Amino acid sequence: MTPLTDLGSEEYLGFGGGLYPNGKNSPPSAYEQAGIALSATVQALDTGGEPSASGKIVMLCIGMSNASSEFSQFIPLVDADARKNPSLLMIDAALEGAAATLIAIPSNDYWKHVDCQLQRHEVSTAQVQVVWLKTVLAHDPRGFPENARFLQRALRSTVEILRTRFPQLKLIFVSSRVFGGYSQSDLSPEPAAYESGFAVKWLIEERISNSSPDSLIPWVSWGPYLWANGSAPRGDGLSWEPGDFEPDGVHPSAQGALKVATKLLEFFRSDPPAQRWFISPTH
Repeated sequence: MTPLTDLGSEEYLGFGGGLYPNGKNSPPSAYEQAGIALSATVQALDTGGEPSASGKIVMLCIGMSNASSEFSQFIPLVDADARKNPSLLMIDAALEGAAATLIAIPSNDYWKHVDCQLQRHEVSTAQVQVVWLKTVLAHDPRGFPENARFLQRALRSTVEILRTRFPQLKLIFVSSRVFGGYSQSDLSPEPAAYESGFAVKWLIEERISNSSPDSLIPWVSWGPYLWANGSAPRGDGLSWEPGDFEPDGVHPSAQGALKVATKLLEFFRSDPPAQRWFISPTH
C-alpha cells in the first residue's frame, strides 16, 4: 500500500492514486478557485446568520472518537496562535462510536449530540460555516472497492445532511483514517483504513465532475491526508509508530492525536481556501 499522495498515476488494485483526478495532489484550478471565492464569503455572523463584528465563524468537527481526540488537541494549538482569526470558534462535535453509517442517517441521535454541542457554546446552526469531517466504516466485512464505494455513499449522504442542517455552511474539508495496521480488532484495520482514502478521493472527484454554481455550496475538498504505511515514512516524512496509538492500536494516544492536530494546523494555515478566514485579517 502506497500513500495516495505518493501513488500518483500508479494504481492500487486497478484504481489510480493522487488526492485529486489524474493522479494529482492539488485540485483542478477552476475547482480550487471556486473554493477560494466561497471562502471569501466566510465572515463573523450573529445567531440569526447576519453579519456582525461581534459574531462568530463556527468551525465544526464531525466524526468519530478519533476525530474528537485529534480536534480536541487542535483547538488549543490554534487558540495559542497569535495569527488565529479572533472570530473563529472551533467546536468538537465528534463522538465515540459515530461510524459513517450512523452519521449518514438524518434522524440518528448523533445529530442531537451536535445540537447540544452548539447550545453548550451558545451558538446557532446559522453560524456554522466550516466543517472538518472524518469518519469511517466500523467492523465492515466488504472488500475493496465495495467498502470504499459504500463509505463514499455514506459521506455523500452526510454532506447532504450538513448542507440541510447548516444554511450558512460554505466549506467541508474531509480526511480519511490514519494507519490501521496496529489494530488489535476488526474495528478499522488494514487494508480498510488505507482504502477509506479512496472513498474521500472519489467523493471529491464526484463533486468536481458534477460542479455547477448550486452544487458547489458547500464546497467539498480534502483536509490533511493522514495515512502513512506504519513506520515507513511517506514522501513528506509522516509515519506512524505503535506509540502513536492506545493499546488497541486503533485510537490515537495523546502523542498520535497531537501529530494529527499539528497536521491540521499546518493545513489550515496554508491551504488557500482556508487562510482567508482561519488567519486574522490583521496578519
